[in-house]
Amino acid sequence: MVSIPFFSPPDAHSISAEIGGPVNVEKLRTTARDFRSDTITIPSDAMLLAGLRATRGDDVYLEDPTTSALEARVAKLAGKEAGMFCSSGTLSNQLGLRTWLTQPPHSVLCDFRSHVYKYEAGGIAFHSQASTTTVPPANGHHLTLEDDVEPNLVLGDDIHSAPTKIVSLENTLNGTIFPQEEIVKIGRRVHEEGLILHCDGARIWNVAAEGGATLETLPAAMKTLCDPFDSVSLCMSKGLGAPIGSVLVGPAAFIKKAKHFRKLFGGGVRQSGALAASADFALTHNFPELRRTHVLAKKLSNALKALGARMLVEAETSIIFYDLTPLNIHLDDLAIRALALPDPITLGGPRIVIHLQTSEDAVNDLLALISVMKEEQIAKGWVPIPVEESTTSSRIRDASTPLYKFRTKN
Repeated sequence: MVSIPFFSPPDAHSISAEIGGPVNVEKLRTTARDFRSDTITIPSDAMLLAGLRATRGDDVYLEDPTTSALEARVAKLAGKEAGMFCSSGTLSNQLGLRTWLTQPPHSVLCDFRSHVYKYEAGGIAFHSQASTTTVPPANGHHLTLEDDVEPNLVLGDDIHSAPTKIVSLENTLNGTIFPQEEIVKIGRRVHEEGLILHCDGARIWNVAAEGGATLETLPAAMKTLCDPFDSVSLCMSKGLGAPIGSVLVGPAAFIKKAKHFRKLFGGGVRQSGALAASADFALTHNFPELRRTHVLAKKLSNALKALGARMLVEAETSIIFYDLTPLNIHLDDLAIRALALPDPITLGGPRIVIHLQTSEDAVNDLLALISVMKEEQIAKGWVPIPVEESTTSSRIRDASTPLYKFRTKN
């Protein structure tokens, strides 16, 4: 029988051989050099010990105090009446949309790069029998009311059309921050028509962090960000680094119905307390670390530009998209060379995500490798192509299209 020591590890973020085991100490080391996503972070010893001490009630029966406490905490932060813990952001988004979409024909308007449309396996059509109106933002960054939302709202009773019932916005999207004043404008117009405004806020914690929020000021910051929305999906596992989980928040009656759909979808978790406690721990101990990931991403973004890379999406939070074609470097070749380093680096195509466990050494080593490969191309006679400012349309297309076969997205 394995004996589990009941003592606090040295800090909230460490993994020790005594508690986590040597295999996870090594996993943390390799994760620090993995740029594919912030979903790949691993829980600390302290996070899992918090889960071990959680209540162990049946949440399908609504009898787990730890899960209920997390739902209430996140709902209060967002300024909403109630919350529902889900196993994934895809599930919380799709349950939110399905709960609002009661009777076809209906449609959802969203940015054409939106996760709810592009990376949730066609869930809007499958679960909600809804069509999707996808819109490329005219400004190349975010949807605006005048240029993008208003012209694409389907209103009235024309029987040839599926009327818009929900406008779904994403913040952040590809790591970029949706200006709050524009969200307020869109929300006001949406509500004038009696429609619903939903937010895929998987990384909205990053927006709050970039705005300067601390744990003490987080309630005010999150309420401001979430106020225009009728429902918000908030991921606990991406930026915050919990092992699993997302919380859907909104009106109490809406969440009650969403829990019915969660059961229908097969998404109920029985003894969910350990997962909820880990997510609660992540919110408390990892939110303050998000700002550091932004600083590191901006360092990388600026250095890549200085080397001559074309930036498809520059760092506003913790994500960048880049292209090394001006240096005659293909990202497939870079990925192979990065894995062959004495201390390997893992890449995922044109997207780089700086996460809680990314090391600054990994960023420096990646930049050093690109610099070496650039000099190799110059030695062969290649003249680096000066990078000109991209047009809006090409910038959107390049940043949202899987340019490389191994590109991941989550």
